[in-house]
Amino acid sequence: MDTIRFKHITPIQLRFNDFDALGHVNNSVYFSFFDLGKTSYFSEVMPNMSASKEVGVVIGHIEVSFLLSVYPGENVAVETAVVEVGNKSFKLLQQLIDLDTNEVKCVCRTVMVCFDAKTKTTRPISEEWRKAMAEFEDNPELLKVHTSQS
Repeated sequence: MDTIRFKHITPIQLRFNDFDALGHVNNSVYFSFFDLGKTSYFSEVMPNMSASKEVGVVIGHIEVSFLLSVYPGENVAVETAVVEVGNKSFKLLQQLIDLDTNEVKCVCRTVMVCFDAKTKTTRPISEEWRKAMAEFEDNPELLKVHTSQS
């Protein structure tokens, strides 16, 4: 697991329909948990984000490692951090944790791509977005464009 100090946390309310026949959260449900974390993160980090139906971000790649099952009654939350920013994309690291035991249940790594829906092309990440993420994460490295991404 990457050594990241997560500054953003989203509590997750487990619902009856999140569980499968084996009595634990179904693997497909984790993606909705991570989506909630992303939405909450960007609402806090960029409350005036100029994303619209024309320009926003899309998932370019997502990778999930399921480590421990989640069962009814567990107190879980999603931690989210931006760990790298490129020219047109950035990397998010998220983990689902048990708030009572601090156990990491699942880890998600996502590449988000800035996308113009009108032209159906990628776009550079605005300096406003880059600065907001770097300031929130208290990570000046995020201001630099990493060449390992677009």
